[in-house]
Amino acid sequence: MSRAQHTSSNSKILAPLQAERLSAGDWHDTCDVLVIGWGAAGACAALEASSNGARVIVADRFTGGGASAKSGGVVYAGGGTRHQQAAGFTDSIQAMFDYLKHETQGVVSDATLQKFCDDSVSNLDWLESHGARYAHSVPPGGKTSYPSDGHFLYYSGNELVPSHAGTRPPAPRGHRTVGKGQCGAVLYGHLKAACLRAGVQPLLQSAARRLVVDASGRVVGAEFWRLPQGSREARLHARLAARAERLQNFAPGYCDRLRLKVSQLERDHGQPLLIRARRAVILSTGGFIFNRGLIRDHAPNFRRNFKVGATGCDGSGLLLGQSVGARSERLSRVSAWRFINPPHCWPKGIVVNSNGQRFCNEEVYGATLGQPLCDEQGGQAWLVLDARLRKQAIRQALFGGYWWFQSLPALALMLLKVRKGDNPDRLASVCGMQAGELSGALRAYNAGARGDGPDAFGKSEGSRQVLDKGPFYACDISVGNPIFPLGALTLGGLKVDESNGAVLDTDGQPIAGLFSAGRTAIGVASHLYISGLSLADCVFSGRRAGLAASGRNEPGTTIASRLAPTDSARVTL
Repeated sequence: MSRAQHTSSNSKILAPLQAERLSAGDWHDTCDVLVIGWGAAGACAALEASSNGARVIVADRFTGGGASAKSGGVVYAGGGTRHQQAAGFTDSIQAMFDYLKHETQGVVSDATLQKFCDDSVSNLDWLESHGARYAHSVPPGGKTSYPSDGHFLYYSGNELVPSHAGTRPPAPRGHRTVGKGQCGAVLYGHLKAACLRAGVQPLLQSAARRLVVDASGRVVGAEFWRLPQGSREARLHARLAARAERLQNFAPGYCDRLRLKVSQLERDHGQPLLIRARRAVILSTGGFIFNRGLIRDHAPNFRRNFKVGATGCDGSGLLLGQSVGARSERLSRVSAWRFINPPHCWPKGIVVNSNGQRFCNEEVYGATLGQPLCDEQGGQAWLVLDARLRKQAIRQALFGGYWWFQSLPALALMLLKVRKGDNPDRLASVCGMQAGELSGALRAYNAGARGDGPDAFGKSEGSRQVLDKGPFYACDISVGNPIFPLGALTLGGLKVDESNGAVLDTDGQPIAGLFSAGRTAIGVASHLYISGLSLADCVFSGRRAGLAASGRNEPGTTIASRLAPTDSARVTL
C-alpha cells in the first residue's frame, strides 16, 4: 500500500483486502489465532487459545488494557463463590439466574444466561489461578456505587431493590479485585502477565485498518498500521495516549485534543503490517463511545454524556466486522450512569424531570436511573431534598469515608449547583417547573413515606423519608452539569453465535474465521449495565471465543469439523 493511500484513508476502517492479491512475502508474520484488542476480553481469549495449543498474536492500538484497565476491576459472580460463603451469604445459581433474567431482558438466550451463571464460580476461580485476588470484606451501609479500600464484596446492582430482586434472598455478587483505588489496572495486570507467561506475542501501537479475506470470504488475517517501535513518534504516541487516559476525568476537552494528535501520529507515521491467521481472528476492541460519528448516528441522546472508557473504544472492532458483512444490534443502547448513592441518604429524596414530575425509583442502580433520564427526559432532572435530608447528606459526604470522586461532586452539587425555595411551589418556580407538579409529587411521595400506601415507583420502606422541612433544594443532576458528570458507555455490537462467539452475517450465518468478545459483541451486559457484569462477560465471552477460535468449542468439536469439506482445507492459508 502506498503512502498516499495510507494518508488519504484518514484512519478509517478500509474495505477488506483480498488474500489472492498477496504473495507469501507480503505477510509479515503468521499465527494460529489473531486477537485484535488487548483488554480483558482479548486477554482472556488469547489465554484460552494459547492453552489449546494455538500460537497467538494479540494486537492493540496502544499498549493494552483498554477500558478494562480503567475500570473498577469488579467481576459479577455468584451462585456460591467461596467469598460469598466466607462473608456469610447464601447464594444459588438459580437466584443469580432469576435476578439477571430480569436485568438482561432477553438480550441473550436463557441457555446462554444459564451457562453464564453456571460458569460464574469457575470463571472467578480461573481469574484467581492467573493471579487475581478476591476477598469477602463487605462495606458498611449496604449499597454503594463503589466500595472503599479494604472492602471487596458488595451489592453492585439492584439486588436490594424489591422490584428487581426476585423471590429469592438477595446476595452481594460484585467481586472487586483486591488492590487499592480503581482495581481494573490490577486485574488487567494479572491477565497481561499471564498472557506473556503463556507465550502470547504482543503487537503494540498497531491500529487495525482492515481485515483480509480469501476467495470464499473467510477471514484469514488483518492489516495494521504500526508505529516504528522505539521511534520518537512511538514514544510521543504512548506519552500522549497515557496522558489522555490519566486526565480524562479532569479535562475531557483537553484529552479529546490529545486524541486527535494521537490519530495524526498514526496517519503520518504508521507503517502497514500484514498478519496472517491460520485459524481465526477475534475482535475485542471494546465499544465505541469515543467514536463521535457512531454516537451521532446511533445514540444521539448521549452525545453530551461524559465518555466512560478508553481511547481504544473507537468502534474499530465493530467497523471491521461490518466491513465483511457482519450484523450489528443495539447500537442505540448506551449505559448512562447517574449514581445518587453515596451519600447513602440521597435516595430518600425524589428525582423529578424538568416539569417537576417524579419518574423513577431513586434507590435503583445508577444505570437504571440514567437510562430513562437520557432516553426519556431529555437529559434533564433534579434531585429534590428538604433541609433535613440535605443536612444529613452533607454530613455523610464529609465524614462518610467515601471516595473523593463520590464525596466532592456530591458536596459541590448540594452547595454550588443548587436551587432553593422556601416551599415546593417557590422551588418549582425558580427551577422553571410546571406549577403544582412538584408539590403534587412531594405530597404523593410523603404519603407513602408516612405509611399511608405503597410508593408509586416501588421504593422500599427503608429508602423513604418524609420531605416536609423547608427550605427545599433542587440539585441539578442533568447530563450537562459539569460538576456532576453523567458518564456513559456503549453496549451494542456485533451479533455472535452464543455457543462459540462466531460473528454472524446479516443472514444470521457465521462468518468463517471471525469471532468477537467483550463490548465489541452483543453479550450478557448489552441491555443494561450493572457493575461487574461487563468484566464478567469479558471473561465469559473471551474464554468462549478463544477456545472456539483455536479449534475447540465443545468436547470433540473443532473448527475443521464444523466446516464443509471444501472449507476445512482453508483453515491454513
